Amino acid sequence: MTLSPKFSIYTSAPQDLVVLHAGMDRYTALISGQRTLVQDLVINPPKFVLDKLRIDLFSYNQSLHIGTDESYHLQIPDPLDPKSAFLQANTVYGALRGLETFSQICRYNVEAKTIFLENCPWDIFDEPRFLYRGLLIDTARHYLPLNTIKTIIDSMAYAKLNVLHWHISDDESFPLEIPSFPKLWNGSYSNKQRYSLDHAKDLVKYAELRGISIMAEIDVPGHARSWGVGYPQLWPSQNCRTPLDVSKEFTFEVIDGIFFDLRKAFPFELLHIGGDEVNTNCWESTKLVSEWLGKHNLTATQAYKFFVLEVQKLAMKHGYVPVSWQEAFQNFGSSLPKNTIIQNWLGSAIAPSVVKSGLKCIISEQASWYLDHFEVTWEQFYNKEPYDSITDGREQQLILGGEVCMWGEKVDGSNIHQIIWPRAAAAAEKFWSPFSVTNLGPHKAGDRMETFRRLLNERGI
Repeated sequence: MTLSPKFSIYTSAPQDLVVLHAGMDRYTALISGQRTLVQDLVINPPKFVLDKLRIDLFSYNQSLHIGTDESYHLQIPDPLDPKSAFLQANTVYGALRGLETFSQICRYNVEAKTIFLENCPWDIFDEPRFLYRGLLIDTARHYLPLNTIKTIIDSMAYAKLNVLHWHISDDESFPLEIPSFPKLWNGSYSNKQRYSLDHAKDLVKYAELRGISIMAEIDVPGHARSWGVGYPQLWPSQNCRTPLDVSKEFTFEVIDGIFFDLRKAFPFELLHIGGDEVNTNCWESTKLVSEWLGKHNLTATQAYKFFVLEVQKLAMKHGYVPVSWQEAFQNFGSSLPKNTIIQNWLGSAIAPSVVKSGLKCIISEQASWYLDHFEVTWEQFYNKEPYDSITDGREQQLILGGEVCMWGEKVDGSNIHQIIWPRAAAAAEKFWSPFSVTNLGPHKAGDRMETFRRLLNERGI
């Protein structure tokens, strides 16, 4: 089957479904503009020419959150019209996933100088295995230009990932505008390596049009040395600058103000508050903080717990569900609110313990899914199973999904795509496809990974 030169995508859905109509325009351009030189196709004499793809939706709700229905049903050709394909979905986001699949079935053949639909007929019922399919980027270790972040979002949509975890700040830099405390971004590398709140809103909208949510991360109380460039009183002392000063009300006023401003730009229900790698030596060695600990009869470890729980309360005050790195669970898991989500990054035994306790978990174990670990192969990415050592069905339901992490120490806009891909695609297939497919192992996925890499190159990634 070949595509007609007049091929179009149409729907009877109303024009105010911006996500759907923007997606239709975007995929029409992607499909019609294909010039990919691919492996030999199974090409039968084209008995049919496909004129159009028709989209039907069961719901016009465009809200995007964890658990949004992304399923779809794609038929090529439409049983009722041999010159048409038919895509049916419950939501606009399911339609976007179906459009991505349709676009990957369409392949340009250089000899015939036309676009063929490979291996027709197709009758595809598809849905994600996991609700959360994430990629972390880090704009604190290296600034990433806005256009670079947008192309990362584009590439995520091609792989059906649905959450961009934005690790905004760290010891090295605080690049985001916070109107409530405008000196915070004095901790950026320079005034040209910053993001305004309007930039953040633009990125969120850009991602939403592609079915991707952005989860902001403001990591506290450690990983926050840069905050004190604008507000030195946040440091325990001039000589001991991390973690943030637990003894001052001002510290929590600043965090409250940050969350207040984030709410204007980041509507996604999850907010990552960090909580990892907290060395409390500064609190014990700084006179004023040490005196505060003694006054409140707290050890430094207990103060760490106090800090994280206070920040969780602030996150929930602003309507967020708090996400923490695993150290919070390891140190005081029984004290965490029951809606806390734990992100596992170190050690395969943590996730089973988290879900056994009744908390939800996101898997991003560094040995398998840290992209800055250059030595980890795509086959190792593929072999990681999110349900490792979790056999109880109720506990498996508490695994929201997985995330690959592109920490920024060794990447910037010049090389980040080459490091993310194609290894992230191996994890993306694990997040989306059923276990019956991914359990066959990487040797069965190699051709798909190679084809997807060529697709990314053709699309400018």
